[in-house]
Amino acid sequence: MDRPLSFLCIASYFKGNDFLRGMKSTGATVYLVTSKKLEHEPWAREAVDDIFYVEQDPNNEWVMDDVAAGLAWLMRTHKIDRIVSLDDFDVEKGAFLREYFRIPGMGVTTAHHFRDKLAMRIAARDAGIPVPGFTSLFNNDDINDFIRENPGPWIVKPRGQASATGMKKVYSADELWAHLDTLGGDRHRFLVEQFKPGDVYHVDALSEHGKIVFERASVYLSTPFEVAHGGGIFRSAIVPFGSADEKQLLALNTKVMNAFGMQTSASHTEYIKNKETGEFYFLETASRVGGAHLADMVDASSGINLWYEWARLEAAVAAGEKYQLPKPRKEYAGIIVSLTRQESPDTQQFQDPEICWRMEGKTHHIGLIVRAPKRERVLELLDNYADLVQKDFHASAPPPARPHS
Repeated sequence: MDRPLSFLCIASYFKGNDFLRGMKSTGATVYLVTSKKLEHEPWAREAVDDIFYVEQDPNNEWVMDDVAAGLAWLMRTHKIDRIVSLDDFDVEKGAFLREYFRIPGMGVTTAHHFRDKLAMRIAARDAGIPVPGFTSLFNNDDINDFIRENPGPWIVKPRGQASATGMKKVYSADELWAHLDTLGGDRHRFLVEQFKPGDVYHVDALSEHGKIVFERASVYLSTPFEVAHGGGIFRSAIVPFGSADEKQLLALNTKVMNAFGMQTSASHTEYIKNKETGEFYFLETASRVGGAHLADMVDASSGINLWYEWARLEAAVAAGEKYQLPKPRKEYAGIIVSLTRQESPDTQQFQDPEICWRMEGKTHHIGLIVRAPKRERVLELLDNYADLVQKDFHASAPPPARPHS
């Protein structure tokens, strides 16, 4: 090929600067498509050859037929070799454009396994992967059968939202039906799942040609649901290396990626460990780097910048070359993040030498990552910091409202 490979990166949220830099480091031509309202965010413009802005419709969505028309004009004079979606909400956008323009990569059907919580549960169940009891909300008889066969409480979840947005926990059949009534004509966009008490774990990984080439397992010390709905303080930490938990999680993650058709991408997958049985259940997955600065925690633990390496991985695959992962470290790390009462919180009271990262530039937030040779020290620091943050900084916000359809 007598020209550099060209990548079209889609980001409807401000994230992925390290991906853009990593891609540019390979010598590729990098185009960014983002929302017009994000025009003045501090994008890594030095790593981007051109930026294209999309106006959102009244529902804050992109009109994909218009995006396709714009891309068609660009492609008259510029080759596009690959399309990469940088956020959960962009996975389907990228799949649509790949299929329309016949560009290699994840198509619409596989993308649903990484975006639609109903599709991913059905795929997991059909592959023999343990999942909590669930049902779609299409048919009243199916819902009543689910209620009889799966004791409450239950969680009603939107099929297409990220994190804990739009979830509702209910405790009785009457409460469930009352909540479903509030969904109105959007009911089909949700599912209901049996609530399984237990710790929630996550595996952050990179895959090349269907094989996982890097992964790290962690456990939430405060689950995303508890943080979003209970005003808690977000914390996560790397699980013990070589432990039974890590071995089970990594084996299960391989099974999930194979069942869902993952080929080449970053992924962030969540599991719950049943408190009663110790069994791991699949919760959900995403074809992207984990949010809430979990990538920074993984970087602190391993020396692997998931955003940067994901870009290098995509470039190698597109060029028909073998991706070379830098040798990962094995150190323990943990993260704490909280909303704050202060607009710009002063973190100078936190001076432990294990601190390797501080959140900067985000108002009304405090965040720290610690790294240590022993996991016990990481957990000790996170516990201490949670007490201090609760006392001196913490603020809570109401849970996110049900998103507009």
